[in-house]
Amino acid sequence: MKIVTGNDLKTGAVVWWTGTDWSIHVEDAVDAGEQADGVATREEAARRVNVPYVIEAERDGDGVRPAHIKDRIRALGPTVRPDLTLKPADPSAGNWVI
Repeated sequence: MKIVTGNDLKTGAVVWWTGTDWSIHVEDAVDAGEQADGVATREEAARRVNVPYVIEAERDGDGVRPAHIKDRIRALGPTVRPDLTLKPADPSAGNWVI
């Protein structure tokens, strides 16, 4: 499975390609397959996301899991303090004041 990730240009938040837009929740990421590189190129040109790139991932019972530890940390947050991780069910997740 190939998914596309990057950082939102307005907030700096890690975002994941949903097939139509971007989400801060890795669980919303879709398998971009052979179109992944094209999505990254198109979205970078549209200047909605900073440095989008394609990563390997797998879908399991818990949702989408990036293959590399660096991207797992980007997706789920700090590894030493589980209380600081991004909780998708939290309605205020991602509502930053800038």
